[in-house]
Amino acid sequence: MEQINGIVLRTQDYGETNKILTLLTEQYGMISAVARGAKKNKSRMAAVAQPFIYGQYLLYMGKGMGTVHQGEVLHSMRHIREDIMLTAYATYIAELTTKLLDERSPNQALFKELLVSLERMEEESPLAIALMYEMKMYYIGGFAPVVDQCVNGHSDQPIAGFSVMAGGVVCEQCQYQTTDSIKISPQLYHVLKIMSHRSITNIRDISIKNETLEAIKHILNQYYDYYGGFTIKSKRFLQQMNDLQQE
Repeated sequence: MEQINGIVLRTQDYGETNKILTLLTEQYGMISAVARGAKKNKSRMAAVAQPFIYGQYLLYMGKGMGTVHQGEVLHSMRHIREDIMLTAYATYIAELTTKLLDERSPNQALFKELLVSLERMEEESPLAIALMYEMKMYYIGGFAPVVDQCVNGHSDQPIAGFSVMAGGVVCEQCQYQTTDSIKISPQLYHVLKIMSHRSITNIRDISIKNETLEAIKHILNQYYDYYGGFTIKSKRFLQQMNDLQQE
């Protein structure tokens, strides 16, 4: 039996009264555990078995799936579940985590990144937060774009574009040698580097123009489609919600 801090990434019905929780834990990375009785409304377990809950769990850790015996809510993330747009963004980054992170692979920095991202979604741009988190997951997945200098090593040339096929940013010279280069401004490039390297825990206020965020989203969507390898089902729902907001 171990006491573990964890964030609920996903829940799945298991039998008539139970749920399987996929947790991102501080100590063990991503794990799965059965929460018995969690589907019963009056069960104490129901309160700690909801998506995006940050809680403290008493678990039996076996070689396979664990078992949740007790739980205490540390942060309910209620603001996310009560807002359909925030739910869509949180579901997206949670699914991205489950797709790209290996089970039982501890990563305390990622755990903190996800926790702070969820906590700040109520007050700041969920799109900006999701894009920052997404780029961190690209590093974990092993296919992060090159953003520090031109992919062809021209460190003394100003960056002028982004090439998905080349795998990152390109200078003015290389921009005209690629068939898929997307022109980017110096400001957009600056934001892209910040999102790629800086943790949200080190940024006090995220204030980025929506035009810049949409341009980066467009780039990352194309980039993930080319290198990602996993279908993210929640991404389609998120796009549908964004389309409805813009109508």
